[in-house]
Amino acid sequence: MRVGLVDAGSNTVRLVVADATGGVPLPVHTAKWKLRLSEQVGADGHFGEEATGQLVEALHKAVEVARRWGAPAPLAFATAVVRNAPDRAAVLRAVAQHTGVRLCVLPGEVEAELTFLGVRRWMGWRAGPLAVFDIGGGSFEVAFGRGRMPEFAVALPLGAGRLTDEFLGHDGPPTADELRALRRRARHQLRDATARIRWEHPHTVVATSRTFQQLARLCGAAPGRNGPFAERILRRGDLRLAIDRLAALPAAERAGLPGISEPRARQSLAGAVVGHTAMKLSGVRTLAICPWALREGILLRHLEDGADWWAAIEATHDTNGCGAGPDGQWGGASLDGGENDRYGIGDGDARAATTVSLLPLRSTPPTPTA
Repeated sequence: MRVGLVDAGSNTVRLVVADATGGVPLPVHTAKWKLRLSEQVGADGHFGEEATGQLVEALHKAVEVARRWGAPAPLAFATAVVRNAPDRAAVLRAVAQHTGVRLCVLPGEVEAELTFLGVRRWMGWRAGPLAVFDIGGGSFEVAFGRGRMPEFAVALPLGAGRLTDEFLGHDGPPTADELRALRRRARHQLRDATARIRWEHPHTVVATSRTFQQLARLCGAAPGRNGPFAERILRRGDLRLAIDRLAALPAAERAGLPGISEPRARQSLAGAVVGHTAMKLSGVRTLAICPWALREGILLRHLEDGADWWAAIEATHDTNGCGAGPDGQWGGASLDGGENDRYGIGDGDARAATTVSLLPLRSTPPTPTA
């Protein structure tokens, strides 16, 4: 069985074609198109014609490559950069009309759940109670669980690209006031989720995403050429020192540091600040770096639960309006339990969080100290 998966992220459109022999998704071909959509959308998140056209072109190429590699109908999903776009319905319609791709926009907490599944499969049951951190361009996901799927998952508007645009919008080294404002936002948004992690006291805490991988390399972890099975860790103390190194340089010069790629150099500092804040508030001193994440989680669910699972995802999160109502707003439950804000943006607040079962019923977790 051969499966294709297309991921339209904030920086890159990626294609993975995998064989499912033995129930494990083994990549046979990968490709990527660097679009940097998060930098091309307007200040209000609108795509507009140019960004939409580039996304359509990249997805068309991805489908052609997938077809040549024996996966003619790849699964396709988009993350926060499309999810938060006010004109997302128009973007998705353009994609469907010009490429035939049904691009599904997953809610943030569903992304966190699937990322957790990918990490659990990679780390195995010996990891015990497991917490997962994932930094994307538009959101930061936190999940915790003891089994195959998480007991809680939360998506917060703390993506490295989003925070860079809001707090570090110039190319020079940041000022002390800019860094303080960024840390305040991170502490405020992470307070409840990190309190839950601290309260659960997980046996293993894992970080995944390209941002965490590059920060770990900057802090001395093995390079990518050593392969996915090399053990990689990220220590909180090392990350704190890395923040100083990154903050001392203009954005363009950060790409000269070990592990920091040119496309992610600008947002590497914001990612480091959010990652360090999450570790500190959670009481975590060391993170294990995992190469599997959201894409692998989707492939695993597809292989384990069959094509009907993805069909249900597409039906639930409509690929023309992606779950939006007739007024373009979303419905459901919010962080505080409100029934009219399922995905945290129904009231138009782009900084709201998405979550499921954030706090346990049996007790109240302690307030962490910064």
